[in-house]
Amino acid sequence: MAARPRGLIITADDFGLHPRVNLAVERAHRDGVLSAASLMIGAPSASDAVARARALPRLRVGLHLVLADGAALLPRAQIRALLDEHGRFGDNMVRDGMRFFFLPQVRRQLAREIRAQFDAFAQTGLTLDHVNTHKHFHLHPTVLGLILAIGREYGMKAMRLPFEANAPLWLKPWLAQMRARLDRAGIVHNDYVLGIAGSGRMDEAAWLAALSALPHGVGEIYCHPALAGELPLSDGMRDYRHADELQALLSPKVAAAIRASGARVGGFADVLAQRM
Repeated sequence: MAARPRGLIITADDFGLHPRVNLAVERAHRDGVLSAASLMIGAPSASDAVARARALPRLRVGLHLVLADGAALLPRAQIRALLDEHGRFGDNMVRDGMRFFFLPQVRRQLAREIRAQFDAFAQTGLTLDHVNTHKHFHLHPTVLGLILAIGREYGMKAMRLPFEANAPLWLKPWLAQMRARLDRAGIVHNDYVLGIAGSGRMDEAAWLAALSALPHGVGEIYCHPALAGELPLSDGMRDYRHADELQALLSPKVAAAIRASGARVGGFADVLAQRM
């Protein structure tokens, strides 16, 4: 069987988190290789991100659902079982995953928040290119099931499959289950992802190494670019080299390596159009 042609989706996560992130996304798309961005619709600078996206018609924008280690969209009074006293989701994803699975009340509130984030994205008028979650929480079968059910109502057609070749063995059955569920639901997805092991460290050298051994099929390389300066970061992101990741997206060497790979570059709607 002939190998699938190469496709490459280059995504910036956390669009809307801060003006420095939004400016980096705009610059990396206008002057670099960035083809897509995942919008935190409830983040402090989401409105600014939406305005910039509207002025960038070739930038594909998806929904970056925040269900862990971040602020919720709904007020705490409506989803009290999910949030701390500051209105934020916790970062103990094992504990929260157990609660999502076993507690119907918690699950109902989770569905309410997921729907609110989809609805808020729909109200922007932007075309929904893809859906993913902060910290890949859609690997959890309960979270994935709710996203599939609710996302269908909002025209969701594509999701990130967070499969990286060097994923730990214990994670691979979860990834296989996720791939099968997406396929059964008719939701298109990338074949593999690059950027998990190097999260926050996707500098020029990391990009060139990844591009030198790019597999066949459709890959997504995701990163977290931002202009240098202070960002409101969670503890898990304090060592991220945001400015270095922006410079990689602007690097002529990276652009040349992408061209040399022969990969078709775009958003999910561009690269996976034939599967939709």
